[in-house]
Amino acid sequence: MKQSSERIGIGNFILIAMAGSTLTACSAVDRVKNIGETPPQSAIVNPTYQKGYKPVSMPMPESQVVAKRGNSLWTGAQQGFFKDQRAKTIGDIMTVLIDIDDKGKMENATDRSRTTSEGASLPNLLGMETQLTQVFPEELDTSSLTSADADSSYKGDGTTDRKEKIKMKLAATVTQVLPNGNMVIQGSQEVRVNYENRVLKLAGIVRPQDINIDNTVSYEQIAEARIAYGGNGQITDVQQPRYGTQLYDILFPF
Repeated sequence: MKQSSERIGIGNFILIAMAGSTLTACSAVDRVKNIGETPPQSAIVNPTYQKGYKPVSMPMPESQVVAKRGNSLWTGAQQGFFKDQRAKTIGDIMTVLIDIDDKGKMENATDRSRTTSEGASLPNLLGMETQLTQVFPEELDTSSLTSADADSSYKGDGTTDRKEKIKMKLAATVTQVLPNGNMVIQGSQEVRVNYENRVLKLAGIVRPQDINIDNTVSYEQIAEARIAYGGNGQITDVQQPRYGTQLYDILFPF
């Protein structure tokens, strides 16, 4: 009976280990595919199509119709007396000012312990306890039928300390004008110095009223902003671990 229980326990352990190995293998395969690749960024999507989206309802002022005045050079719909040079239609260009000086520090500690002890006895049960010796060939002590002890402890420490600083200007093109007047912009810039090519990419949504009179907009005023700054070349290759090292770190389980 004891051997059967041990076999069942070993079988369950093997199944659990195989299931865990399958999940780990799937994750490892994905990581192997991304060796040498830059981290992917999510695409800009319509948030109203996302699962669980709920529209926001807020008090709004009544809409006012601006009537044109005859023989007048000025209407309330104009943003200036002269022609507005700010981007407003598809194909127009605006300058995005990127000035990121971001710092973050986080510390986290976890300490957990648990102790469990259980015991059971069967001294008297209408005399049936004496029949247990027929099932178990060895002498059975009914005062101590089962006993279980378990101890577990866990302790984890984590620290994150980062600093990012980027200050650049990038010309972006209006690729789409949404029904409410907001503009979808996209831009990229490549600068090659000797054998290193630095790439800056940007995409997002801009409100017309956030564009300054000099046709510039700050990056923090861009909704759904996607900013990527990196490069490729000899310096980038030296800064990254070799492919063999990355593959070994992914596949080595310990």
